[in-house]
Amino acid sequence: MLKLTLKPGEYIDIGENIRVVFSGGSANNIHLLIDAPREVAVQRSSAGAGKGKSTYYKEKGISKEAQREIADIIMREKHKASEIPKEQQTAGKKGVYTTGRHVYTSGNR
Repeated sequence: MLKLTLKPGEYIDIGENIRVVFSGGSANNIHLLIDAPREVAVQRSSAGAGKGKSTYYKEKGISKEAQREIADIIMREKHKASEIPKEQQTAGKKGVYTTGRHVYTSGNR
């Protein structure tokens, strides 16, 4: 038997198609999320004694098109957040300007 210590959000993969995620817990309880094929019966020891096949069904994933659209939205939002408004771009910049014999400085001192 294998004993593991997991933090919330960490997971264990069993084979290629079963994943057990530890999602937290309290006092005497733990919360697990189990993703497994329909063919695999998932039951806890105190439940389902004498019952038939489990009725757990894996959620369908989203399409590749939807994944691309979500990625595009995230990139646009990151780009918007990284842009600096024009009034902030020049605020605080110091410059030296000359016109003939006179020297002018601008910016905060």
